[in-house]
Amino acid sequence: MPSLALYTFGVLTSPLADPAPLTREFYDIGKVVYQEISRNPGYLAHAEAADAAAGSHFDLDWGAWGEFAVPAWYDKGRTRETTALAATLSLWTGLRPAFDAVYTGLHRAALNRRRDWFERAEHPGHVFWWVSDGVIPTWRDGVARLEHLHDHGAAPHAFTFRHAFAPDATPTGLDGIGPKGDQGGAAR
Repeated sequence: MPSLALYTFGVLTSPLADPAPLTREFYDIGKVVYQEISRNPGYLAHAEAADAAAGSHFDLDWGAWGEFAVPAWYDKGRTRETTALAATLSLWTGLRPAFDAVYTGLHRAALNRRRDWFERAEHPGHVFWWVSDGVIPTWRDGVARLEHLHDHGAAPHAFTFRHAFAPDATPTGLDGIGPKGDQGGAAR
């Protein structure tokens, strides 16, 4: 049975190393949010660095998740002191469990505060795609899919909650999330 890969990316208003209260708050909330998300039914795994204290995202060993990568539009720093991004890469059993994890609980509360931490973007902030059983997606896969979504809109190769596809590439939807089969419009 295929798994659903989810890549998220956002540019922060200040570097992660910034000691300002809002940055520290984002970082601290993120830890708690991930703990809650990992307990959701349907959650399978997420990219974790072998030793997160060893450097910036770009220097870390991500194991099977591959070398860390970012979309072409990221123009901030790449060192521990200057990196200003938040990115996740995870695996799910399906759309409904991923939706429930993203739009409930602590993550929902954090989403309500995203304008405090993230720059406004003209690019999509997340992308989904299906992977074969046992496949671990890489950071480069996530970046390529997010850039494809931005450039071409939703397709079975790269899609969003609102414009989703089933593993067999047919348009699908979740109750209350966009009209089933409506694949037109922007990918944002």
